[in-house]
Amino acid sequence: MNLTTNQSRRDFLRALAIGAGGMAVIGNLGFIFPQETPNGEIKAIVVDFAICTGCRTCETVCSANNHKVEVNGELLKGLGNPDLSNIKVWHYNPDVDIPVTCFLCEDAPCIEACPVEPDSVTGRKALYRDETFHTITNDLDRCIGCEKCSKACREKSGGVIFPNKKTGKPERMCTLCGGDPQCVKYCPYGALQYLTITPEIQLRNTSPDSIAEKMIEFYYPEI
Repeated sequence: MNLTTNQSRRDFLRALAIGAGGMAVIGNLGFIFPQETPNGEIKAIVVDFAICTGCRTCETVCSANNHKVEVNGELLKGLGNPDLSNIKVWHYNPDVDIPVTCFLCEDAPCIEACPVEPDSVTGRKALYRDETFHTITNDLDRCIGCEKCSKACREKSGGVIFPNKKTGKPERMCTLCGGDPQCVKYCPYGALQYLTITPEIQLRNTSPDSIAEKMIEFYYPEI
C-alpha cells in the first residue's frame, strides 16, 4: 500500500482498513466484533482509529462490569483492574495503540479446536457460542484447561483468549455486556461504537500486529 505524507489521518485510516485485507470499512471505522440480531442484522463494536487515544478507559469499565463484587449482599461493579479486561489496548513502540477484543469469528477456530466432545443434549463443547449474543462462552465444569482454544485464537487473530495462569481455562472473551457494551458507553472520545451493520458487509479480522505495522510505517516513515 503506497501512502504519501500529505494524506490526512482519516484518509490514511480508511486506506489502512482496505489495504490490510482484514477489516470491513464503514467510513474510517476499523475492527468489527459482530453480533447477529434475530432479524438477521448484525450488531457490532467498531473502533475508530482516527480518535482513539489509547487511554485504556475501555479496559477499566470492561473489567469493572464483568468482574462484579458482592458488598453487604449487594452486587457492585468491581475495581476495574485492566488486567482482567476483555478488551485490550495493545501498545507498540513507536507509539501506536490498537484496541482489540474477541472478533467473534464466523468460523470460530477456538471452538473448533476444543477437544471436548459435544454434549448429547445441547451439542455444545466446553467452549461454545452463546445463542443470544453469539459471544464465545466457556463451560468451566466441562473445560479441561488444555489451552488449545487460545492457541487457535492466537494463530487466527493474534490472540485475544488468555488461559488462566492456574487452571489453563480460557478467559477474556467479550460478553458484549448483555447487549450494552460498557466500553462503548464510557469511551470518553467516542472511539468505540455499537452499530447495526447490514448483512451484506463482509466482516473480517486482522491481527493487531498487522494493523500496528502499517500505522507505524505511515506515522514513522523514518524508522
